[in-house]
Amino acid sequence: MNTTERSPQGFEEQLLRDLSAHVAQRAELASAGRPAGRRTRFLRGWRLAGAVGMAVTLTAGALAVQTMRLGDQSPPTASASEVFHLAADAARQQPELTARPDQYVFTESLATIRELPDRGPYRTIRNQLWQSAGGVAYTQARYRPETDPNGWSQLRVLRIDDPVDPDKELDAFQPPAYHGDLPTDPDELLRYLREHPVDLHLPEGADEEAVYGGESMAYTTAWSMLDGYVPPRALAALFEVLAREPGAVVISGDVVDTAGRHGVAIRMPGVIGGNLDLIFDRESHVYLGTRNSVVRNGKESLESASALLRIAIVDRPGQLP
Repeated sequence: MNTTERSPQGFEEQLLRDLSAHVAQRAELASAGRPAGRRTRFLRGWRLAGAVGMAVTLTAGALAVQTMRLGDQSPPTASASEVFHLAADAARQQPELTARPDQYVFTESLATIRELPDRGPYRTIRNQLWQSAGGVAYTQARYRPETDPNGWSQLRVLRIDDPVDPDKELDAFQPPAYHGDLPTDPDELLRYLREHPVDLHLPEGADEEAVYGGESMAYTTAWSMLDGYVPPRALAALFEVLAREPGAVVISGDVVDTAGRHGVAIRMPGVIGGNLDLIFDRESHVYLGTRNSVVRNGKESLESASALLRIAIVDRPGQLP
């Protein structure tokens, strides 16, 4: 069994609904013995910011609002390209994990999301995810409120929703979570990303030609791969590719993730209705996770954030490294 402290991502809106139901059920049980009028409201109606209609996968992180510094406009100390190059150097130093197609990429993370859009408290959830390394089985997951060490949900299978019929689940496995076949040369990797775009599961009527043929699609595919495991040399090439994307900017000011790690955030271009930031450790430039914010009526507010804790290769769902 292989393991390392690099970070993961993963999760879909179905998981959010499952988690909402799980937490609400526990709340009902816990509140049964409380006096009337003291019931606690829990997570409902979660929605994540997306790029070109894609629901951004949730994995981890609780960034306190006051530490987010959303919209801080003071001069950055480095360009986005420079940060990505430093992240590439850090990636090359990581130990490499190997996986068979029948194994699973295990990730553990913290997730912070807001109970209601633009208002309500933020909740922190611990997630454990088992994604098929070879894309030959469904993803499985369990999760709990960070405040309840004994509140783990049952391990359950995750499936992709049909964008045309939200109540229907598509009978298709997730893509491979182990990206062991990626080119390690940035030029070759960029060509590969253009030829193998991530499936955005666009809704009916979307202009697929415009979306998948757009220049930014390769970069969207690149950062989507951070949801799984990318070997060190390929990960370095991936960051070198992202360093070329026009419009990426450094958000200056200190960023502190839910694990208390200080980072630097790069805001990626092309996200509709909000912003996606990739976060790197301020000293080592190791990739830490993401944060998503929404913009409504000209105001930006944190929607969700991720703090990636660990990643490993295991033999079966439910197995811990």
